[in-house]
Amino acid sequence: MSAMRETMAAQPKALERILADRRALDDAARRLEGRRVLVVGTGTSWHAANQGVSMLRRAGLEAWPVAAVDAALGDPFPTADDALILLTHRGTKHFTSEVLARARARDVPTVVISRQGNPDGDLDTVPNETSSAFTASHLGALLRLAQLAERLGAELGSLADVPDAVAAELVNPATDVVPPRRLLQYAGVGINAWTAAEGALKISETARVASEGLACETVLHGPAVALGVDDALVCLDGGEGSDRLLELADVVAAQGSTVHRFARTELGGTLSIFPLIVIVQKIAAEAAELLGTNPDRFGRDLPEREAAWSRVAL
Repeated sequence: MSAMRETMAAQPKALERILADRRALDDAARRLEGRRVLVVGTGTSWHAANQGVSMLRRAGLEAWPVAAVDAALGDPFPTADDALILLTHRGTKHFTSEVLARARARDVPTVVISRQGNPDGDLDTVPNETSSAFTASHLGALLRLAQLAERLGAELGSLADVPDAVAAELVNPATDVVPPRRLLQYAGVGINAWTAAEGALKISETARVASEGLACETVLHGPAVALGVDDALVCLDGGEGSDRLLELADVVAAQGSTVHRFARTELGGTLSIFPLIVIVQKIAAEAAELLGTNPDRFGRDLPEREAAWSRVAL
């Protein structure tokens, strides 16, 4: 079994532990109150940043997602009047580390959400993951963001129901999403546009399948035209914009593409991201197993790629 699969299986227990651990939440929330909040991350953490911003805005905060590379370039960089939430799985990414060092040097109130044992962390998630396909740390960071938003006044739904929803998804049958010959397109509405982006990232890095994840409306206004018999579409429905997703599915199916629809509405629109993210994790893991790729190595198990990637600081 891959490390990715083992880590996915441990997610319900990890989320239960996070829910029970509220020791640092009050202090972290106080750092954010009354300030513009920039939520910074890279890759999977960039997707979490955008979903976290959606939660924080429900608490009345002025919150903005900023990619770590953009923050490092000052576009924008938080001032001492702002607050920073930094999302980092391991605490080792190049640009997130640069942003954190500069923010602390400038006395920017900062909350770091990261792995257990990270000396820079304020709210921890899970032990350091061994797979490059981050799964549990992603869900853990999202739950920490939800806890912060709730502590600041957001009404998101029942966080206590999240671990069971994740556990149920893990024991559900396989998704039956077979990688198409050309492109796997993911689509979602609102907060789940970023679940779609995460789905594309996951299957690309684990199974090396060409994929794209976009907001439903973005797909309708251009990319859908290019889809045909060599492509497939995954619609991720959290209960918001369901009719529009159905329209997208119908037009793409009429063009000859295979369409897969997953609706998870029981937790409400915001918290639907948790079961839907598990679904895209499963699609990626199943594709890697079907195609015989190693989901844990970021493609670096291929000798010619290891040399190239070793020169890139991620």
